[in-house]
Amino acid sequence: MEKPILTKEYLEKNFKNTGTNLVPYQPKEVRTSTFSSNLKELPNKGIVRDKVVDLETAIKNSGLQNGMTISFHHHFRNGDKTVKVVMEVIKKLGIKDLTVASSSFTDAHNFLGQYIKDGYVKALQSSGCRDELGEFISAGNCETPLIIRSHGGRARAIESGDLKIDVAFMAASASDCMGNANGMMGKSRCGSLGYAMVDAQYAKTTIILTDNLVEYPNSVISIPQNHVDYVVEVDEIGDSKGIMSGAIRLTTNPKEEIIAENITKVIVNSSLFKNDFSIQMGSGGASLSAVKYLKKHMIEKGVVASYALGGITSHQVSMYKEGLVKRILDTQCFDLAAVESIYENNDHIEISASMYANPHNKSPFVNNLDFVILSALEVDINFNVNVMTGSDGVIRGASGGHSDTAEAAKISIVCLPLIRGRMSCVVDKVNTIITPGNTVDVIVTDFGIAVNPLRKDLLDEFSKAGVKLKSLQEMRDFAEGIVGKAKPIEWDYNRPVAIVEARDGSVLDIIYKRKG
Repeated sequence: MEKPILTKEYLEKNFKNTGTNLVPYQPKEVRTSTFSSNLKELPNKGIVRDKVVDLETAIKNSGLQNGMTISFHHHFRNGDKTVKVVMEVIKKLGIKDLTVASSSFTDAHNFLGQYIKDGYVKALQSSGCRDELGEFISAGNCETPLIIRSHGGRARAIESGDLKIDVAFMAASASDCMGNANGMMGKSRCGSLGYAMVDAQYAKTTIILTDNLVEYPNSVISIPQNHVDYVVEVDEIGDSKGIMSGAIRLTTNPKEEIIAENITKVIVNSSLFKNDFSIQMGSGGASLSAVKYLKKHMIEKGVVASYALGGITSHQVSMYKEGLVKRILDTQCFDLAAVESIYENNDHIEISASMYANPHNKSPFVNNLDFVILSALEVDINFNVNVMTGSDGVIRGASGGHSDTAEAAKISIVCLPLIRGRMSCVVDKVNTIITPGNTVDVIVTDFGIAVNPLRKDLLDEFSKAGVKLKSLQEMRDFAEGIVGKAKPIEWDYNRPVAIVEARDGSVLDIIYKRKG
């Protein structure tokens, strides 16, 4: 059975009441949404001079009821301890059928599978999920399909009203009694609260959870008190060491070193490599390794970047300290060096997910990106990219800002090994489209560099610079000559488990349960 074509009729017939728009993705169509239609309700509660209550009281006062939507952020990644604390109280209060809309789910949230089984959670919306929760969803154990949005797409959905949050539970490492909060101070620092900012502003009720109640007014304010309804002091919101887990990976792999060198060739042989260029670097090993090669060229040519964007690590911080980057625009800190930097340096600037990549606001920072380096699980010969499902069809990744930056940056570079294990990573058709091929400019592997035929300007530029190029068909054929052609997954097209939204809110792809 062939995979269903995503027509409007198919979506309307099969996906009513799933919480997504029933509009299929069209590459050349520009969709818009009504900006800021979901602003927080502002009832006059009189003069409030202290918002600190216990968690149970905050939940009761929020009016949370069966069937509502709650949200969390994932800035602590695998170190998150807030979601479990909140869900335990919700269970105690007997509130059921909730939609949990987190900026992402990590290994720390595997327990949510049991909450789905027990009826406390009916649906999930996120950038993605991994580990046991990803396997649980992939096996069709949640009746309502998971909705997957990019970071920019999620901000758009919240601000437009596509995603209406009834209660946002936002962990902060420092907050005063009125809810002026940040993630930069205290024992449980996570750095930027870029994802939390949007939730706090637009949720009907916002509850700050902190393990560090500071003197009023707080000296650093990421989330202001006028967006906050209640403040709850808890024992521990998260483990700072956990922010370095998940997608962050350094490498000594010779294959990834070759990829890093090829990434650098693409950048330095582009006419955009000049003073005040801007860049976002991925969190994968090859992407981070490319930094050392890029720094060498920057120093030799006297080139200084205007800004580094996105999820920030010690690599971007070191470039800033060495005078190679003027400013850092930070949506999420990926290690403790970034956390320290954002607190200490005025040029290390915290930005919200909307400022970062919302395609329907008045202009996010991704629109000014020159280069973005992105990782992938697999790509196909049409330049479509999968970062979500493994070769077994199981959800084990996250969309993140992948499609946001690929579409907006002047040159988007996707890197991956040609062969992973016994599988070719360049295939005829990816399992799941997260980033459409028409938005991807260059694909880099350890076997070579491929430029999208749509980018004739880059083909000419690299040809003149003597950069050797290959086609994706050549890469696929070479890999399959070594490992053979993978057996296709058999899907149950009657059992969708996840809906992939494009960043504009249209439906880009559907993930189905595997047969057997």
